Amino acid sequence: MSDKPVPIDLVPYAKMLGDSREFLRVWAKEGGPVTCFINPVPVGGDPMAYGVALVDCIRHGAKTWARATGVPEAQAMARIWEGVDAERANPTDLPTEHPTTDEDGLIH
Repeated sequence: MSDKPVPIDLVPYAKMLGDSREFLRVWAKEGGPVTCFINPVPVGGDPMAYGVALVDCIRHGAKTWARATGVPEAQAMARIWEGVDAERANPTDLPTEHPTTDEDGLIH
């Protein structure tokens, strides 16, 4: 396994993505924190739209988890929500702020 991030190959999905724009990249360390790069522009000026997009991600995640592991989709969804609720109640990691650069315009 490489120490460098391995991108998910999106080439097969180019037609489906069309003129969509990426707004989130996330990396996870085993047993450690996640690192997020967020571009809020594609989801609009209201943070609520970001919340809606995240819930869409959760629904897609439950479906994908179910397909990959064979657990029922409802069970996967319930466990994901358990994790979300647990993290909201007792955060295990607080975001650190890294300056936005003029080169990428992303919020790190």
